[in-house]
Amino acid sequence: MNTANYTKCWLDYKELPEARKRACFYYPVLMTGGKVADTAGEEYCTSMAQMLGEPVELLGEAIEEPGVYMEVDPELEVPDCEEALAFQTFMISEVEGSMIITGKSQEALLQGVFAFVRMVYLGELDEKLPYSFTPTMPLRIMNHWDDMDGSIERGYSGQSFFYEDYKMFYNHRTETYARLMASIGTNAIVINNVNVHEKETYLITDVYLGMVKKYAELFGRYGIKLFLSVNFAAPMELGNIPVSDPLDAAVIRWWEEAVKHIYEVIPEFGGFLVKADSEGRPGPFTYGRTHADGANMLARALAPYGGIVVWRCFVYNCGQDWRDQKTDRARAAYDHFMALDGKFDDNVILQIKNGPMDFQVREPVSPLFGGLKKTNMILEVQIAQEYTGQQIDLCYLIPMWKEILSFDTYGMGEGTTVERVVSGECYGQSLCGIAGVINTGDDENWTGNDLAAANLYGFGRLAMDASLSAEQIASEWTRLSLGSSKDVTEVVVPMLCGSWGTYEKYNAPLGIGWMVTPHYHYGPDIDGYEYDRWGTYHRADLHGIGVDRTEKGTGYVSQYNEPWCSIYGDLGKCPEELLLFFHHVPYTYMLKTGKTLIQHIYDTHFEGVQEVETMQRNWNTLKSKISDRAFSCVAERFERQLENAREWRDRVNTYFYRKCGIEDEKGRKIYP
Repeated sequence: MNTANYTKCWLDYKELPEARKRACFYYPVLMTGGKVADTAGEEYCTSMAQMLGEPVELLGEAIEEPGVYMEVDPELEVPDCEEALAFQTFMISEVEGSMIITGKSQEALLQGVFAFVRMVYLGELDEKLPYSFTPTMPLRIMNHWDDMDGSIERGYSGQSFFYEDYKMFYNHRTETYARLMASIGTNAIVINNVNVHEKETYLITDVYLGMVKKYAELFGRYGIKLFLSVNFAAPMELGNIPVSDPLDAAVIRWWEEAVKHIYEVIPEFGGFLVKADSEGRPGPFTYGRTHADGANMLARALAPYGGIVVWRCFVYNCGQDWRDQKTDRARAAYDHFMALDGKFDDNVILQIKNGPMDFQVREPVSPLFGGLKKTNMILEVQIAQEYTGQQIDLCYLIPMWKEILSFDTYGMGEGTTVERVVSGECYGQSLCGIAGVINTGDDENWTGNDLAAANLYGFGRLAMDASLSAEQIASEWTRLSLGSSKDVTEVVVPMLCGSWGTYEKYNAPLGIGWMVTPHYHYGPDIDGYEYDRWGTYHRADLHGIGVDRTEKGTGYVSQYNEPWCSIYGDLGKCPEELLLFFHHVPYTYMLKTGKTLIQHIYDTHFEGVQEVETMQRNWNTLKSKISDRAFSCVAERFERQLENAREWRDRVNTYFYRKCGIEDEKGRKIYP
């Protein structure tokens, strides 16, 4: 475990030019008390000392000179919104040379300080003040997939900095991590993998609760709640109870006692994240019970203490026969959960992946967001690049997430966007928001590839303020992390913003997905999952490719509200970026671009490689303009990305040429 050498990411502030150092910056005054307010004061002094080039002392009462005043005002006027968002509102204003940062709560004050410091460093104070802000999402959760042996499932940035050899560690890096997460608005963290193995099952017991408490107290100082992933079969594994039936009295008592003890040790514990009846994990189906039965049993144990159950909807048949063309993995989450709408307790949240499959480079938005109306929902996205380049290939995901949030589900008619659903605006909910499967590890730069940190930063900023554009977030991150000169930003920002499109070009075409190396999920293997049990098929033959999910096929399109049901079901109207997800299409089908499907496949894969070559050349112009460490790290990743893109191009184009025998119109090299 690397606990000695690590960067500060976007918090590595440099000294400001003298002209931008205002007199008031030197005199911070904390006008309130409390552990989170104290952190706000400390954060101001730490950050501003870097920007001013000298120590800054925190004062506790008003002074005659202009200063920066930090205060909490529970009566602060806020927009008309749910209480869960209202208490997170802050305001920044200037009065007679002094700056006033006012939070409606201590947590809001801390976020106000982070926002103020960011504005100062980026030179945005004059254009933004006065500034009043309420976050978009009530809950902004990081999901760690860390295992206690020190590994990270789908981790691409080294080992865990929480665990090693089934021990938990607390050190300065843990504290820096909490600071980084708070700085982008995170207010909940799940510290262990949703696949809870034998040792991790004991995290809710005294074997580990002492260390969990230290983490919870640290996170609490930053306004962050700690959650644990739990094993649904824990009563059997820890309590010698023969079943884990959620309606069994002994099981219910066991969970009540376990939860009671957790809160005796950790009064501010957030709650549980649960993966059940999914990919071999235990769950209520074993006993003929529903997911509502399972979630509600845990929720009722947590409710007296204000705890929450976050229940994942990633439930599907992972033993499918590839010969079966009616069973459709894409249907699974909707089929399992739609009938349960309104049957979950108030402190249960369903965590729904952005698409119906599994974090592919292109998927339609899950129809559950347009179906459920009486159940709390959280959108789950994957910051870790499992299927999008594994932090080797550059793939800036904020444009994808912006598309998802802006998707109109028509759940309450036109304008029912995913953003309005998971922010609580549509259905008046407060336990809702967005969760990200985090991409951190103990690598020096935290994210393996320095540029992958833009996804981590961007997730937090987008969860806080969904009105920000992908370009704005990319610009912020670049200026905070690499350098603010135009020589840097004019290269990095366009590179980031175009990288998802580039990655998609040389990956699986037009929404079909899954042409990856099985299990590892990096690099091409076109038929790797085609005859497997995971329901991940492309159905390519000598005539065409794609899965028929229309009413005549699997019927998946029927899970969408109109007009999407009709649009997706019509070959001529279906958005072409999702064409192969919804239709089996002949290679000779003419796209709206005037190209045949097969020519589109050839062209995009050649274009993808060319675009990676361009990104690599542009990156090389930054040598000596950014830190040597960051430059060398990303340069090495671009070498590997180019090799990967070429392999995708050649394998995909060769595969389909061999299937259909249709020549490339441009006569380029395709291997026979």
